[in-house]
Amino acid sequence: MSENEEKKSLVVFQDKTIRRTWHNDEWYFSVVDVVAVLTDSVNPSDYIKKLRHRDPVLAEGWGQLVTPLPVQTTGGIQKVNCANIKGIFRIIQSIPSPKAEPFKQWLAQVGYDRVREIENPELAQERMKALYEQKGYPKDWIDKRLRGIAIRQNLTDEWKERGITEERDYAILTAEISKATFGMTPSAYKTYKGLDSPNQNLRDHMTDLELIFTMLGERVTTELSRQEKPTDMPGHKSVAKRGGKVAGNARKETEKELGHSIISPKNFLPNGDTSSLLSEDETKRDTKKKG
Repeated sequence: MSENEEKKSLVVFQDKTIRRTWHNDEWYFSVVDVVAVLTDSVNPSDYIKKLRHRDPVLAEGWGQLVTPLPVQTTGGIQKVNCANIKGIFRIIQSIPSPKAEPFKQWLAQVGYDRVREIENPELAQERMKALYEQKGYPKDWIDKRLRGIAIRQNLTDEWKERGITEERDYAILTAEISKATFGMTPSAYKTYKGLDSPNQNLRDHMTDLELIFTMLGERVTTELSRQEKPTDMPGHKSVAKRGGKVAGNARKETEKELGHSIISPKNFLPNGDTSSLLSEDETKRDTKKKG
């Protein structure tokens, strides 16, 4: 493992390291490392056994929460029990240590906030604005990004209504729009921008114009789909290509007027890997908010 890869496999928390590994499109964290940090136990593995004994519900669902995954250890690559963020939070709820109490209070607040957001969706939008502002994005860019998220959601809702339900199909159709709009798939686009971390969101690194033409391609695709009501994958692919082509033609005309390419190799923010143990929504997939 290279030095760069090793850094990406670790999270520093309270001056202690928590090992992690990328699995099924999200970060999984070493359970024993998290328990060690939150309890200061001299034997965290034994602490976990006692924890499961005290919480029979946790013990019963342990196999669903925890997955043995290969991570770097002092003895080399070995399989270690890991859990995703949701699983880690469930385990934290059962830890009686005072160090875990702030996390429990934070989880309670998050739960309360999400219930309020269901009742009033505008609150969710305000939360997203605040997150982007904290990362250093200007307000005019944030407005475009949030509008793009809404347009994307309308498109995925339209696809779902027409029978598209598989993640793989969403990715295929998105790639068709992107190829017609920018001449490359989202994965190729990420490579072009030098985004090497799996959870770096391509759209979070787009310029204003890149976002605008992304929105145009997806919005036109949505309108075409509503009008033509495709019933199979070939029909959806044809609509996606045509929707992207409209945006692609507009992009080329704009580039002709400006005298330079709109497609930029630059990241909007240079340090794009914002993943952390407590990240709320940066590791979600396409229809789970990965735009």
